[in-house]
Amino acid sequence: MPFARPRPAARAVALASPDAPPTARAATAPGGVRRRLAWLTGLLGAAVLVACSGSDTPPEHGSSELAGMMLDPQLSEISGLAASRRHPDVLWMHDDGGNPERLFAVATNGDRLATLRIEGVTKTDWEDMAAFELDGRSYLLIADTGDNGGLRRSLQLHVIEEPSKIENARLKPAWSIAFRWPDGARDCEAVAVDVARKQVLLISKKRQPPELFALPLMPAGNALQTATRLGELAGIPQADEALRKSNPGRAKLQGQVTAADISPDGTTLAVMTYRYLLQYPRQPQQSWAQAVAGAPRVSDLPWLPQAEALGWSADGRSLYTTGEFIPAPLYRITP
Repeated sequence: MPFARPRPAARAVALASPDAPPTARAATAPGGVRRRLAWLTGLLGAAVLVACSGSDTPPEHGSSELAGMMLDPQLSEISGLAASRRHPDVLWMHDDGGNPERLFAVATNGDRLATLRIEGVTKTDWEDMAAFELDGRSYLLIADTGDNGGLRRSLQLHVIEEPSKIENARLKPAWSIAFRWPDGARDCEAVAVDVARKQVLLISKKRQPPELFALPLMPAGNALQTATRLGELAGIPQADEALRKSNPGRAKLQGQVTAADISPDGTTLAVMTYRYLLQYPRQPQQSWAQAVAGAPRVSDLPWLPQAEALGWSADGRSLYTTGEFIPAPLYRITP
């Protein structure tokens, strides 16, 4: 059963240094009584899920269960998530603009395990990430593609090789990709990696219908790349007339794409909006342009404080998702 969707709470205040041990303390800025009640209602619903998640009964398709709670103040503003291909039960996450260049290793119960400082790059607005394996090695792709103002002339993707140990460390990218859009700036918060095609997929956020683009995963040389437009995503649910009249701001956000990921077997593109999870299956003979032109499987997201992070589990049997504001639920969804 979908949770009610209260408005996002105020941003959490970081209380510790970036590499400090995790803490369960979390503070939020003052807000109105209604907002606080809505926030508490959402957390109460999440707590009920925790109490009920101990069952041995396999979850139904399309169902969600609470894997953990994100309480660490360092895990506020999470905008990207990817399941490690090297370390079982470890999720990699990053926060967005205004924070240091860093990745977090997070257990599937929401506990922060380690912090990686990424050197040699400048962070503008990190908005998504992906995990993939190539030539026997495990990698993470970070998408510095956020552009709320539509002003950026070029954007960057950074590829990091996964470390052998889960511990605080400093790493440099194995390679980076600088690119531009073919016809002017746009905001993008969703990327995915197709290893078989050695391709990075990108989905625009604010344009309706959302647009699908592609870049080479390993371009020759360091020249500025131009993303290739592949098509548009069909089937993105839009707000009904009643919501458009009563709450135009919320209605506008409903169809915006905030995250994406391709299943490890390469057959399904999962796409998230602020309210829905969409799955686009791809047949062996199909291109991704053909796949996203078809009708997706659509399901409600569980309650989240601004849903912006999504990633398939390493075995492809489930999806993990969380929101930007702490305390935030960390859900495991069975597709």
